[in-house]
Amino acid sequence: MSTSPLVVEIIRHDESWPEGLEELAERAVAEALRQAKPKLSGVAELSILLTDDAEQQELNRQYRDKDTPTNVLSFPQIEPFGPVVGLIGDISLARETLEREAAEQGIAFNDHFTHLVVHGFLHVLGYDHLSDEEALVMERLETQILQTLDIADPYADD
Repeated sequence: MSTSPLVVEIIRHDESWPEGLEELAERAVAEALRQAKPKLSGVAELSILLTDDAEQQELNRQYRDKDTPTNVLSFPQIEPFGPVVGLIGDISLARETLEREAAEQGIAFNDHFTHLVVHGFLHVLGYDHLSDEEALVMERLETQILQTLDIADPYADD
């Protein structure tokens, strides 16, 4: 059992994902946890589903009424900015979409993966980007976290 206050469980529904992503995901979540400073109330667990576009499209259709694949989906199980304890949520990532976006943006796949894990985890904690003000707060925090992980600002060209 992990001694970390947050256990990250990786679930692979698509075996075409590259190896070694577990460590990247754990590092990304640990750094986001450190910088976002949520109230830890005990051992917590986050699951990350590595899937394909078809399953991601189904999840997006079922839970967001959008019949299209998307890069990352977050399913928080805690109140926004509430205590972090127990099963706090799930993140789902679509391999083909991540590969396509990384190629289109000319960035390393692992960097894009790490960014989307951070992005998805911040959603689980309660951050959002529905308004310009919320987006600015979330993007600043993401950029700060990624900088610590030696990943370039994904919003630099926005």
